[in-house]
Amino acid sequence: MTQPIATRAIAVLDIGKSNAKLALLDLETRAVLDIKTRKNAVLPGPPYPHFDVDGTFEWFLDGLADFAGKAEITVIATTTHGAAIALLGRDGLVLPVMDYEFAGPDEVADEYRKARGDFAEILSPDLPGGLNAGRQLYWMARRFPAEFAGAEAVVPYPQYWVWRLTGRRVAEATSFGAHSDLWNGRAGTYSSLVEKQGWTRLFPPRAAPWDTAGPVLPEIAARTGLSPDCRVVAGIHDSNASLLPHILARPLPFTVISTGTWMITFAAGGSLDHLDAERGGLAYADAFARPVPSAMSMAGREFEILTGGQAAAPSEADVASVIERRVMALPGFVAGNGPFGHRKGSWSVDPATLSPEERTAAASLYVALVAETCLSLTGSEGPVLVEGPFARNALFLSALAALVDRPVIGRPDATGTTEGAALLADGPDKAHPASPDPEPSTPLGGDFAAYAAMWRQAATS
Repeated sequence: MTQPIATRAIAVLDIGKSNAKLALLDLETRAVLDIKTRKNAVLPGPPYPHFDVDGTFEWFLDGLADFAGKAEITVIATTTHGAAIALLGRDGLVLPVMDYEFAGPDEVADEYRKARGDFAEILSPDLPGGLNAGRQLYWMARRFPAEFAGAEAVVPYPQYWVWRLTGRRVAEATSFGAHSDLWNGRAGTYSSLVEKQGWTRLFPPRAAPWDTAGPVLPEIAARTGLSPDCRVVAGIHDSNASLLPHILARPLPFTVISTGTWMITFAAGGSLDHLDAERGGLAYADAFARPVPSAMSMAGREFEILTGGQAAAPSEADVASVIERRVMALPGFVAGNGPFGHRKGSWSVDPATLSPEERTAAASLYVALVAETCLSLTGSEGPVLVEGPFARNALFLSALAALVDRPVIGRPDATGTTEGAALLADGPDKAHPASPDPEPSTPLGGDFAAYAAMWRQAATS
């Protein structure tokens, strides 16, 4: 009796700052067949706080083995957060993959600022800790010179996982173009910092995100039950993965706001001429290595701080009360990033007197006002598409719609980074019809316009 043909599928490893996700998607329909998640653990050191790459890899292989019993996995794609860089030697990492929130690289901040290049070239803001991957490398080269000297390749985080799966070292523009200081966005090549520091020899040949890096290693196939012919594509930076489906399917201009721990605003079709490096402005490199005016803010982390980690859906009465009483969170609550990174955040009232619902209402309005600021700083035009957790926050969407006076569309069913990374199985030449958009959000009414005006005045004073 003929056995039924197994569903052909793509597996996507999607590593965000807070969580790692492994998704199994139907290769033809892109329907999500299964998802596994785990915390993206950070180990305290030595020699510094770093990501638990071995723990994640074992979990990843276990997940692939489970998925291989449910579908025929023909392609694996990797997508990760930015600001992570891997130094590979002959036998693997010569130093751990640093947690970018580690403040150690600030030891060389003043010296590094003289070396990093002008904003006009790198289109990357000066960020604290390890948020500029170039600063990580600069600090490692001076703090651990012997280990650094043993490096044979520098690869961004998505391509680190490609190396673990295939043994191949490749580079790709979207991670280098994500506030790393290592990329010249206008020229589409590495920055002068790379050349002056003598790092050029460490950067592997570049590939497009959808290029095949190689098949899985024989030991990976044996461990997981994957076919030895299962191919691994070069991978992509996570926020750029969210952008990719829209780049392939929508007319310019439009804006995608990718939300999570970070809120990344991509103004596709916007202008590079008005970016403000002091307020979170930068340009990312999209999947075609083209610069996209953008802004970044750790608004998801701020929302968690403002709600005390106990977000609760507010009622209309809660929202009306917060607006009427002018209960405001004024920026910023994560120092050193975003459009208000140089301000110290505060509440207009004692937050201990607020219910969880009221705090959530005020936090949602806060993030909407920060998002409006980011849209303005990037010269955003056209519809605003919101993906990730805030696409499910009705108050955030409604408030943002009132602030920008153009369509704001929450896409709560979009898988965001995973959906975009799955497109790498086909490459850019195959038709990629966008999934239908939900209806635009209804602008928040009442006295919100006056509330917003007061917030703006207080936030800039």
